[in-house]
Amino acid sequence: MSFILNLNPILQTLLACLFTWSITALGASLVYMFKKINKNVLDSMLGISAGVMIAASFWSLISPSIEMARNLNMNIILVVGLGFLSGGLLLFVGDKIINKINSNKLALNKKIIMLITSITLHNIPEGLAVGVAFGSTLYGLDGATIISAWTLAIGIGIQNFPEGTAISVPLRREGLSRNKSFFYGQLSGIVEPIFGVIGAFLVLKIRPILPFFLSFAAGAMIYVVVDELIPESQTNENKEIISIFTLIGFVIMMLLDVLL
Repeated sequence: MSFILNLNPILQTLLACLFTWSITALGASLVYMFKKINKNVLDSMLGISAGVMIAASFWSLISPSIEMARNLNMNIILVVGLGFLSGGLLLFVGDKIINKINSNKLALNKKIIMLITSITLHNIPEGLAVGVAFGSTLYGLDGATIISAWTLAIGIGIQNFPEGTAISVPLRREGLSRNKSFFYGQLSGIVEPIFGVIGAFLVLKIRPILPFFLSFAAGAMIYVVVDELIPESQTNENKEIISIFTLIGFVIMMLLDVLL
């Protein structure tokens, strides 16, 4: 483990994002074992992931963004605020475009395309967030540590598990073979290593964009949490208990960021 922690940020980003993609594939692989997955388990995982991502958005992304913007004598409100809103707006616009493109597709094709494209779109900023988190560790910012970057990757990996399942199992129910359902399920996560490396490379080469990129990644992650993770987890009959799992996820990430 110490060998991995001593690698340069781009290599660590690649390894971390390969990990998150592998968890997506692991979730998709459940199509080989079950036709239906226990909803309480999946929703609990979504709740924990939501809490982890909310906490990571502040301690691992927004807080370092504010510190670096201050060190670079930037307008903190403008840079951090604009970056945060831009991350969420990009996903909002992307969702609208995808819905518009798919509005006239056949039912099964629409289900396949919308499931894959929507989750893939959300995985792009998650990959960027991991890359930016690792890239920012070289600048000595409070909260921007290797441990917090890996914790962020683990949190994203946790929520990728039900995402992979959420694609493969419904497609299997629609009549696709297990192999095709698995393939489409894991496919959505392959963008994370690609965009993770891009994010790490950019922040290492162009330091002034780091405050914007950090807050951009935070905004995109919060959008995913509010638009996807929390609503999906709250369809559970035991939604109050699922809310507790969200708090637990938040506390776990908060303690890791503050104590390590």
